[in-house]
Amino acid sequence: MLKNLPLKQLDDTLAPWRSLQSSPPAGGWVRAIRQALGMTTRQLANLVGVTQPAIADAERTEAKGDITLKTLRRYAAALECQLVYALVPLKPLEETVDARAERIARDQIARVRHSMQLEQQGTSHELVAHEVADLKRKLLEGRRSRLWR
Repeated sequence: MLKNLPLKQLDDTLAPWRSLQSSPPAGGWVRAIRQALGMTTRQLANLVGVTQPAIADAERTEAKGDITLKTLRRYAAALECQLVYALVPLKPLEETVDARAERIARDQIARVRHSMQLEQQGTSHELVAHEVADLKRKLLEGRRSRLWR
């Protein structure tokens, strides 16, 4: 696997996030934190500067996954929390890029191999593996945007 420094740095930054709980509590984070602090919706409303029904609505909206980041950030600040927002890849980005290059290389070599077999010019598995590895290396050395066409 070829190393790409910015990709590696981002992977290193995101690695700890993969082990965190991936979904919020059933009622949402605002409700969970508010209740853990022993705060009523009216008390939070006073801190945020909104009505009590606005808090109840925001909690419902968050639980459905429809709350905006701006609103969530505002409520987090009132709860003395920090909103942390991240897209956390399911696996390291390097693995994703490597697997994509491998798939493209295998598909391209398979098409060529199929044509050769139709002409009774089969190739050995060792030669195919070597060709796949060589094409994959070239794909990874080139512009990465080509991997996503």
